[in-house]
Amino acid sequence: MRRVSVGRLTGAFGIRGEIKCLPTPFSAARVTAGNTFALGDEDGARSVRCLAVREHQAKLLVTFEGYATPEAVGELSGSELFVDASDIALGPGEYLDADLVGLRLIDAAGGELGTVVGVTHFPAQDCLVVGPQRALVPLIAAFVGAIDMRARTIATTLPAGLLD
Repeated sequence: MRRVSVGRLTGAFGIRGEIKCLPTPFSAARVTAGNTFALGDEDGARSVRCLAVREHQAKLLVTFEGYATPEAVGELSGSELFVDASDIALGPGEYLDADLVGLRLIDAAGGELGTVVGVTHFPAQDCLVVGPQRALVPLIAAFVGAIDMRARTIATTLPAGLLD
């Protein structure tokens, strides 16, 4: 079963057992009360049930069942929250980071430019991380065209020198 990170827990907040959560770029709406999350790593040996969520300064403040004090939630700090990939409904043109890793970038002539080795999320835009030199290609329409999951390719129009 493949799991996807939807947030990282960063530390206790206040005295009521809330913990700060930095959601991944697509997942803020997926961290909701009533959901159960695998905790820690992709294996999800432990799970937590979310009782309440509220927004505070670009973060989510989350309350979990069984963690009612700052000391209790403190032990969760640094952990990630995971959900099953099959539970995530993606819209048209949406992809999970892991789905893009391994795709080949091709130019207009079909020439291979490199392979996606990761995806990085910045405040301004997301970027594909390409090749061993880890060049960044902004995921914007001006550079990235069609993504063909069957052919495992991403059509691109890149400025000269971007991958150098």
